[in-house]
Amino acid sequence: MLAVLGASLAVLLFFALQPAPNPVPNYEALFLSLGSNDTAASHLRALTLHPHVAGTKANALTARYVLDALSFPAHITPYSVLLSYPVHRSLSLLAPGRGVVTSFSLKQETYPNDPYAAAAADTIPTFYAYAASGSVSAEAVYANYGREEDFAYLASRGVDVAGKVTFARYGRIHCEDIAHNARAAAGAAAAVVYTDPLEYGGAPGERWFPDSRWLPPSGVQVGSLFRGVGDPTTPMWASSEGCERVSVEEAMNTDDMPLIPALPVSAQDAMEIHRAMGGAVAPADWQGREGGPVYRLGPGPAVLNLTYLGNDTMATIENVFAIIEGAEEPDRYVILGNHRDAWTRLLKGFQCCKSKDGDLEEPLSFVVGMRKNTDWCVSISEPLLFVFKTARLITFAFTQTGFLPSTTPQLDELLQQVTKVVQDPDNSSQTVYDSWIKSSIPPRFHPQELCGFRRKPLLLPDKLYNITHYSLRISCIKVLRLGPGYPVYHSLYDDYVWMAKFGDPGFRRHVAAASIWGMMALRLANEEILPFNYMSYAIELEELQKQLLSKQLNKDSLKIRQLNDRLMQTERAFTSREGIFKQEWFKHLVYGPSDLNDWDTAIYPGIANAIASARSSNTSESWKFVQHEVYRVARAVTQASAILSGRLT
Repeated sequence: MLAVLGASLAVLLFFALQPAPNPVPNYEALFLSLGSNDTAASHLRALTLHPHVAGTKANALTARYVLDALSFPAHITPYSVLLSYPVHRSLSLLAPGRGVVTSFSLKQETYPNDPYAAAAADTIPTFYAYAASGSVSAEAVYANYGREEDFAYLASRGVDVAGKVTFARYGRIHCEDIAHNARAAAGAAAAVVYTDPLEYGGAPGERWFPDSRWLPPSGVQVGSLFRGVGDPTTPMWASSEGCERVSVEEAMNTDDMPLIPALPVSAQDAMEIHRAMGGAVAPADWQGREGGPVYRLGPGPAVLNLTYLGNDTMATIENVFAIIEGAEEPDRYVILGNHRDAWTRLLKGFQCCKSKDGDLEEPLSFVVGMRKNTDWCVSISEPLLFVFKTARLITFAFTQTGFLPSTTPQLDELLQQVTKVVQDPDNSSQTVYDSWIKSSIPPRFHPQELCGFRRKPLLLPDKLYNITHYSLRISCIKVLRLGPGYPVYHSLYDDYVWMAKFGDPGFRRHVAAASIWGMMALRLANEEILPFNYMSYAIELEELQKQLLSKQLNKDSLKIRQLNDRLMQTERAFTSREGIFKQEWFKHLVYGPSDLNDWDTAIYPGIANAIASARSSNTSESWKFVQHEVYRVARAVTQASAILSGRLT
């Protein structure tokens, strides 16, 4: 049944339509000519002068900065949400036989002549948001990357993790999943996660930032351990003023929270712990960088004393919204969302296009923020469902791993077209598309693949972005562009100096990424027929393109609007109001976040979760539920087919 569903879905969605390309309008050429490396640099510099943690005055000032930079209608919308801040942290190591207790400073060190040294004093101490408050003193157990299979391996070796302190490294899954696995899969009492020099420190003997791009030995990657989305006190609905809320105590005691104390630590502290560990030698692929200590499994004899006290409190966060109104079909939107400190020249380019070339056909709506986007998306998903039944969305981010865009499949062709007109920032003799097809992860367009651009079959493996597709059922794209590796991610050294010196010298990649993003938005806002590709629409779309080119069909034709409605509705047909089994917040039955790793994705996630549950309990009822999940997906595929063919049933 799954094979039939997969084949049917592939045939239904991924035979690419290739209509005759329309000439690039003048406003696109104008937009591409407005690239400014200096503008990108100056905005990033201004937005990163001071630490701006959510809920703080400094973060409110960044919202005001973006608002003031806009020359068209914009506003700030506040949300009251549950945030988490550290009050007290401590970590010490007792190595039996040595008779010495090592107390770790848990402090990231500045470097000589650091221009951000004064700002560093205002940085919130390293911590994990939403970690449970408490004290634990127990033997450490090394758990590699903290994946379920790592804990399964420890169990197979007879290493008991229950009641111990899990000691794991970043590199394969997110910190929230490490903490969850430590507690749920292994019964650990606490978790300590570190940045291993193998991934973050460069080659043995190589220097670190500011002399090279690598994370300094005292560097710590911080993060959030909340596995849910949006505000924890308003599960499944928006955190608007006066809304229904669960109590802070209730919110902090759900399975989406880590429920155990946890701390992130540096490489230099982690190496001290590794040197004190005993037990069997860890496998070769669990070991660290050459020249470092031998990694052992434990438990102990190293004992870790960990204390964390957090302040989980309601605080105000803010989104900046801006809208460029379209001249035609103002009830349809192209929506762009992002971190505030990732906005560069995009809005300036749209301002110039609007003033010099007239109006866009459809509005462009900008949502500037990140986590805040989730609450906004929730707030419009029900009362404004009519609007979003005719919405298209682009979401965007940076990474250091190269050009790795992800889209819902019907946008594959559009992304190819756009990258063919944007100059590659690292080689002016070719386009982004030229370098992309020559890269180690080139685009792949085989019809049997469930996504044309990824080795994995799903867009947006990051929960911060995937709300737009998994829950709101809107066609999406995420564009990624930077160089190899991002070792200072979420650390004290993740600042303007590192970006200007190592991440993107000259800020050419920022400009190229903004160009791709903006061009996608412009084409989605202005094409007469949505640039979505579905197999069953090939003949009809080709006929319409010919009629448009020959002026036989007016671009305001009701037939075109009806066609666009059906194209947009198709993605929603794969969704269920009840959501995915075990992840009810997410509604898409074909694509969804992995229940095991927020950085990973799953095909038919509800079926996968049901199978995992059935394997664990192995009851007839649980296997019957697997069949139920299969039927749900089958109904969704049938519904999508009906919509594409113009049938209601």
